[in-house]
Amino acid sequence: MLKYIYDEIFIRGVIVSDKRKDNDMIDDDLYEELDEEELLDIFEKERVNRTNTKEDREKMNRRYPRWILWSIIITLSLNVIAILPRTFSIPAVDFLITSAKLSTDSTISEYKEAVVVIETGDSKGTGFSISPNGIIITNHHVVEDSKHISVAFPELGLFEAEIIAEDASVDLAVLQVNDVDLPYLSLAQSTVFEKNEPIYFIGNPLRFNGIANQGEIIGYTTLDGWDKEVLMLRAPVYRGNSGSPVIQDGKVIGVIFATINHHSYGKVGLAVPIDYYYQFIDSNT
Repeated sequence: MLKYIYDEIFIRGVIVSDKRKDNDMIDDDLYEELDEEELLDIFEKERVNRTNTKEDREKMNRRYPRWILWSIIITLSLNVIAILPRTFSIPAVDFLITSAKLSTDSTISEYKEAVVVIETGDSKGTGFSISPNGIIITNHHVVEDSKHISVAFPELGLFEAEIIAEDASVDLAVLQVNDVDLPYLSLAQSTVFEKNEPIYFIGNPLRFNGIANQGEIIGYTTLDGWDKEVLMLRAPVYRGNSGSPVIQDGKVIGVIFATINHHSYGKVGLAVPIDYYYQFIDSNT
């Protein structure tokens, strides 16, 4: 089964294969398991700790001898290290660190302005604007059967959106919001790449928004039940990344929609090539 990656996960009966082997095993979990609430709690406690004043620390030092404080710190540190593998995965923390570093790049920051949060009441996914007048691409499964769709731009706030085109066969949907002068990403004319070529992608994984990350293009694979090939990415893809743009040389070449456990490459992301967007838009005009 293929597992889609947004908070309310859908599972559909399709078997993944490539031209060399017939059946890849699909993982029940998307990359590493993560206790999201505990992770956020740890981050919040760390933020509070960092805001403690110098006076607070001096008072603590006066109240307790230094050797007692260091004993407590060492004991707590050992306990935390023991708990970490059970609480959240190091790769999950790595993607936050990577995002923070990438976001210092003005180009990546500009890309992020065009990537939106899509909410349908019981699920959350990602989409991205492709024109200044409110045309947005996402996955079909993110908005499927939704009566109410909200789209949030990071700098501009919330908009109501409606579906103007969709194609379940390639898991793409096009939304419209009523506004102008919106930030947007440029689309490549076709999906052209070399194996192991680096890419960026931006999305809303887990309970985080606007997370930028990087990876590599592995190549194409085929899915039984699909008559088209899809891209495989070596990248840290999580729930909520459905609809994330795959960016290469400043242009979108694909749209992330799922992950698989590949027989040769392990856990990889899947993306719809941007060529399929042009094909289904042409068929609907």
